[in-house]
Amino acid sequence: MDRLIEALSKLPGIGRRSAERLAFHVLKSSAEEAMQLSEAVADVKQKIRPCGVCFSLCEGEECGICADGRRDRSLVLVVEQPKDLLALEQTGMYRGVYHVLMGRISPLDGVGPGDLTTERLMERVRQAEANCGSVRVEEVVLGLNPTLEGDGTALYLSQQLEAAGVRVTRLARGLPTGGQLEYASKAVLADAIQGRQSVR
Repeated sequence: MDRLIEALSKLPGIGRRSAERLAFHVLKSSAEEAMQLSEAVADVKQKIRPCGVCFSLCEGEECGICADGRRDRSLVLVVEQPKDLLALEQTGMYRGVYHVLMGRISPLDGVGPGDLTTERLMERVRQAEANCGSVRVEEVVLGLNPTLEGDGTALYLSQQLEAAGVRVTRLARGLPTGGQLEYASKAVLADAIQGRQSVR
């Protein structure tokens, strides 16, 4: 039990108390349920790997999005992590392809551009053969988190991409639908003012 509690407590967001509750839940579960959990963890570690093109998670050489000929392969949306890609896919609004950086530039944490997949992104932009379907990239959308590190990464990428002659855009930012002005942060309000649109 101690080994299981110790292992569970190493998971992000799981403290000692939560780890104990989870361990006792596993103990009370049927052997079949416990083994399903064990097999799922083993499968993730053994079968899942980064896509050879976009670095999303997949079981083969290329993910389903990169392999889908119906997607607009000339449009690449850059995100920090695979979970960001999943959130965007759930909207059903985006029909291009992606590039996952696997992090963001953070000098304080010792993470520079070379620690991310930025060079592979630049290869996709410079050489059509490096992109899925060998399609030339015409636009890169920066979909990074609106944090200090995310904005710094976006600035670095925009400079590199513009020098390579590709159109660079970013996801819109500002007030969410259903939100109230009094509860919005200064940064959200600043983005909303800066990105204001014509009514007609």
